[in-house]
Amino acid sequence: MELIKKIKQAEAQAREIIEKAKADAAENAEKGRKRRLAALTEAERERKKAIDAAVAKAREEGLAEAQNLKNQAEDERRRLHDKVAGRIPDAAAKVMGYLRG
Repeated sequence: MELIKKIKQAEAQAREIIEKAKADAAENAEKGRKRRLAALTEAERERKKAIDAAVAKAREEGLAEAQNLKNQAEDERRRLHDKVAGRIPDAAAKVMGYLRG
């Protein structure tokens, strides 16, 4: 009788150990899942931050390039204007002379 009682007690302890091991395994799995989710969330945040920084840099460079091209165009316009400004009176005189006949 005593032996049967000890065997049943040992079986009950074994079941408790198994249940505790299952609970520990489930808890560890949940903790691992949460860690992976947190790491994934952080990676996504860093990726978005990098994309936002790249977009801001590209916008800044694009605006600078547009301003540079605008300045170059204005310089070219002034240069051409200065180049032909001296010829305008002569050309106007020739046209008027042609029109007068």
